[in-house]
Amino acid sequence: MISAGFAVVALLDPATISAGAVTPLVRLCAGAYAVRAIPLSVVLLVLLVRRGPTAVLVPLLLVAGLAQVGDAVIGVGLGEPGMLGGGSLLAAAHLVSAGWLYRRRDARTVSRVPA
Repeated sequence: MISAGFAVVALLDPATISAGAVTPLVRLCAGAYAVRAIPLSVVLLVLLVRRGPTAVLVPLLLVAGLAQVGDAVIGVGLGEPGMLGGGSLLAAAHLVSAGWLYRRRDARTVSRVPA
């Protein structure tokens, strides 16, 4: 959800993601970021609210986490500490959440097996 918030801000004011002038490339980057972050966040929110099956939620969190790893790598390449820090923090949150849900699902499956 944090990523979607930043994407909306970047769409409304592309200068927030640029240290310099707002060029067509900056607008392109803001749009490219938004078309990934907003739909992923909406689907994640719907699944969380509906308590969707873990089998769907875990892969979505993995994809979101890997996308954030990509943001962090891009941040390193561009020398943008905010992208590196934010991408790393959000990647960790997504990937740890996916792992926790996966282990929780496995624990429930094992506990239902009669001894």
